[in-house]
Amino acid sequence: MTAENVIPGGAPGGVPGGAPRDVDPRLLRAFVAVAEELHFTRAAARLYVAQQALSRDVRRLERELGVELFARTTRQVTLTPDGERLLPYARRVLLAQDELFAAATGARRPLLVDLNSPGLVSARVLRRARELAPECELMARYESGLTGAAVELAAGRLDAAFGRFAGLDPALRAGLAQQPVRYEPMAVLLPSGHPLAELDAVPLEALAGETVYAGAGNPGTREWTDLARLLFAGRGIEIAPPAPLAVGPEEFERVMAKNRNPVLAVVDFPAMPGAELRPLIDPVPLSPVSLVWRKGLVHPGMTALRTAAAELAVEEKWLRRPSNTWVPAVDALIMVSQN
Repeated sequence: MTAENVIPGGAPGGVPGGAPRDVDPRLLRAFVAVAEELHFTRAAARLYVAQQALSRDVRRLERELGVELFARTTRQVTLTPDGERLLPYARRVLLAQDELFAAATGARRPLLVDLNSPGLVSARVLRRARELAPECELMARYESGLTGAAVELAAGRLDAAFGRFAGLDPALRAGLAQQPVRYEPMAVLLPSGHPLAELDAVPLEALAGETVYAGAGNPGTREWTDLARLLFAGRGIEIAPPAPLAVGPEEFERVMAKNRNPVLAVVDFPAMPGAELRPLIDPVPLSPVSLVWRKGLVHPGMTALRTAAAELAVEEKWLRRPSNTWVPAVDALIMVSQN
């Protein structure tokens, strides 16, 4: 990898002041980790290195490139304009390095990615990843829930999935890695004719006395049912009893129309005939979404997925929490860390 791949134009060597053409990929990984975490301690933990070593690598990269990448104070770390400009180039160099490794080790197999359902945030991440790594075959699969997908990840039958990482069993989490992607605003899917469907947005207190379906009884969506229990606690909202496990959108629509229970969902949930989707407010409940994969997985498609998730999270401000929002404390803790 050479510096001219990282920074276009400039002095001889492609960087200000005639900096060396060769840049150690380790230094670029240090830069990207700090840029994504904006916290040296978390970035060091993510890379399994000492914080002092990480700081030395970042300072060395700054010297070699002849630019300041971060503005550091005692309270925060932010990217400088040069850091923001160079970040996408650094990511591309690391992606190319991973692709080189994959080509040498035969890791050109398709990458199997579970998206949960069509139309969700995971589909946008996959679409961007395919643009970043067009030579990789990223195969989409649709199952309902991270709990079920996590077992497949641990067994090596699946490569990546999306969902609420905090809702997994700790023993299962120990073998998996995660990267926060989005705090997704939650919504309620109301049967046509339901009185609350007349509202543009449904206050949580308006659901008091309702029985809301949240996947109870589905072994693959336990993390979602657990999130619903935490949200509904003390609000007078009941979780609907288990319904027959519906596979596919048509069966789901039929079962939901038959039972006519409101359904806990997210704002990007696909349109469903005979139902109206309304955002929840006062407070706005957030569904924490992470990209999850098996620890130790090395594949250029996985690097592309992680890069796509990070880029979209910044562009769309997916990891910002506005005021008057709700998220469980355990989820908030996990969503400020990543592997």
